[in-house]
Amino acid sequence: MSAPADPAAVAATAPGLIGAARALIARDLRLLWRRRGDALQPALFALLMVVLFALALGGDHAALAKVAAGVLWLACLLAGLLALDSLFRGDADDGSLEQWMLAPVPLGWLVAVRTFTHWATTSLPLLIAAPVLGELLYLPREQLPVLLLSLALGTPVLSLLGAVVAALTVGMRRSGILVALLALPLYVPVLVFGAGSVARAAQGLDPVGGLLLLAAILVVALLLAPLAAAAAIRIALN
Repeated sequence: MSAPADPAAVAATAPGLIGAARALIARDLRLLWRRRGDALQPALFALLMVVLFALALGGDHAALAKVAAGVLWLACLLAGLLALDSLFRGDADDGSLEQWMLAPVPLGWLVAVRTFTHWATTSLPLLIAAPVLGELLYLPREQLPVLLLSLALGTPVLSLLGAVVAALTVGMRRSGILVALLALPLYVPVLVFGAGSVARAAQGLDPVGGLLLLAAILVVALLLAPLAAAAAIRIALN
């Protein structure tokens, strides 16, 4: 049996983790504010996608209502994918990733914080705007709670899986297409369970099974994805 952790060491480490997270989030938000135009691209892309689907189906209320949940899920997925290549790219170019590896906090913790910032700036605005976008697509209002819950469980998984892919390709130049090719197969189960839960609710069936699977995937991804991404960054920089 291993010796119990020293309470003093745990107390000293916790403020370090929290302080590092605060500093990294503040830095990311400052950089995001300086390039506000780039930061708005995922949200504008999602809005454009919703409008194009509405135009393509000719404003048919019944047809739009049937595909509304799937369209919103695809919009969130592709909007997050749009900003995925830049998740660690800027830090690799300016040498910040090397500083991360030398920091007195675990690299996986910094990766998790950066992934949270990515989710909060790309997927969270779309999650908040989902009721409005759903109205544009004539989404039945009784499906909205299931859609919001599935997005709240599924979009963090997309960001965590995307962080692993972005870390694997951080050492490559012009890896945008490769990132998409690697990430999209990993996104398929999340999309199936997320949009499928809403489809089951629309058919009058119980959507809890799909939502529980999403929750289980989220727990596993929270535990393993930051560690896998940290290992990929170490390999890419060595």
